[in-house]
This record gives sequence, structure tokens and C-alpha cells, in this order.
Amino acid sequence: MRQREGPRGRRDARSYLLDMQEAASFLYVAAGGKTLAEYAQDAILRSAVERQFIIIGEALVQLLRLEFDLQGRITHARRIVAFRNILVHGYADIADEIVCSALQVDLPILQREVTDLLTEMRGTEA
Repeated sequence: MRQREGPRGRRDARSYLLDMQEAASFLYVAAGGKTLAEYAQDAILRSAVERQFIIIGEALVQLLRLEFDLQGRITHARRIVAFRNILVHGYADIADEIVCSALQVDLPILQREVTDLLTEMRGTEA
């Protein structure tokens, strides 16, 4: 993850959205096309996927601290943060089926919403 700073050296909403976008892209590269069985048997893949979901959840927490109104623009924002908390604090209870579902069902929605927000932000910078 590259260090991104906004004006005056502080991170801004755009930098957190870029972190989320980058983590989502990494997830597609690492886990795209993998079956549940392949995912479950690959400890390194599971670790990498969980780490990227943690980054997404933490970036979302920080984003919402800056721009709480964006919560309504990100489907299941609270659930994403809760998922991050489970990955960090409840690691022993992680179900591969839930992670795979997040990859296949929830991630495409999130990536589209993040891309839309970034596009809007670029439009207001001009």
C-alpha cells in the first residue's frame, strides 16, 4: 500500500478510497476464479485475502470518520466494518464460505461504488 497524503500531509477521503480500490484490485488478482475448495486449501491465499479485506474495512472506517455522509453511498458499510473486525479480532471463527461470498458477491458492488465516488471527486477537482 503506497502512502497517500492529502493537502498539508494529511490523508483525505480520496486517499482512503484509493486504498480500497487498490485492495479490491489485489483481491481480484489473487483470488479471481478460485473455487471455495482451492481457497480453503491455500493458507497463503487466505492470509492475503483476509489482509486485503482488513485494509478495505479499515480504510472505510477512516473514510467515514472524515465523510460520514458517504456511509449511505456504500452498500453495507456497517457490515464491511464488522467483517473487518471479525477478521482482526475473531480470526479463529472465520468461515471460508463467508469470505468467498464476500469476494464473489459483495466486492464487485463495493468496487463499483468506490470507482463512482472517485470519479465524482475527480470531477469536483477540475
